[in-house]
Amino acid sequence: MKKLNLKKLLSLTAAVALTLSLAACSGGTASSPSPSASAPAGSAPAENTPAAGEGYKVAVVKQLDHASMDEIANAITGRLDEIAAEKGAEITYQVFSGQNDQSTLTQIGSQIVADGYSAIVPIGTLAAQVMVVAAEDSKTPVIFAAVSDPAYNDLTGIDYLTGTSDALNTEFILDMMLAQNPDTAKVGLLYSKSETNSATPIAEAKTYLDGKGIAYVEATANTNDEVIAAASSLIADGVDAVFTPTDNVVMAAELAIYEDLAAAGIPHYTGADSFVRNGAFATCGVNYTGLGAQTADLVEQALSAGMDGLEDFYKVSGGIITVNTETAAALGADYSVFADMGDLVEVTTTAE
Repeated sequence: MKKLNLKKLLSLTAAVALTLSLAACSGGTASSPSPSASAPAGSAPAENTPAAGEGYKVAVVKQLDHASMDEIANAITGRLDEIAAEKGAEITYQVFSGQNDQSTLTQIGSQIVADGYSAIVPIGTLAAQVMVVAAEDSKTPVIFAAVSDPAYNDLTGIDYLTGTSDALNTEFILDMMLAQNPDTAKVGLLYSKSETNSATPIAEAKTYLDGKGIAYVEATANTNDEVIAAASSLIADGVDAVFTPTDNVVMAAELAIYEDLAAAGIPHYTGADSFVRNGAFATCGVNYTGLGAQTADLVEQALSAGMDGLEDFYKVSGGIITVNTETAAALGADYSVFADMGDLVEVTTTAE
């Protein structure tokens, strides 16, 4: 029997029931042309989940609202629509947001289990940790999305848990940084200490930079205002480039910092393409629309065949280099060197 040991990591507050109207930010129904009448209770163990053709009720729980998680949630629900048509099933889903608050996520998890959802799909590490604890007694299948380091965050070895990982290739992104500017002498490391996603790649970045004899300056933040202040401090320190991993706190503030970094001539290399779509310079990583679709496919497998045949997690392949052409122009940066390093995608800045 796999053992749950997340409780030693999470000091969760007592759950207070929230109605769906308070906790949910959106919902929908994906139906076949002939949907069944109702969705089954989601509190049954995975082996007792309904077969294709019956009803499912899926809870998608974003850790917070920002471009990456919105993209993943939309991809999950879009793929659930397709699965409903393919399998002849009715799939009702609800999208929740925990606003990056553990107490709020705990309340949402308790309500989801009480309402008998068939599966829970948390997006982000903290959301996954909280939902696993919420589902411990019911054994409701939990299929996480975009957890960068499941093993580090104790999200393995649990029999009702699987999901997708967007583990970052830190060394490759720093290789990109030096390929674009071989004279890089000082790098800013911008991240949140509250984001466990950032711990491993920041350690990897320090090891890489130490090995190259490149200086680095750390700037940490836990709120939007702190991110803005941290970015300003790196500009004042005269860094040549900034690196941020798949950090949800910084991602939520990217639109507030990218113009100042670009105006100072500082390229921002990040852990996800959603940063780049919000103004950062470049990344190499996974496509979050594809990751969301793969996560939805795991949801279907868990519901139709049970959890026994599923791995602890599935690492989504990366290799996609995304560059913001508007930011590149503001920086006066030639990014043609990236064309030989991977599949190059050009984007412009969007507020979404």
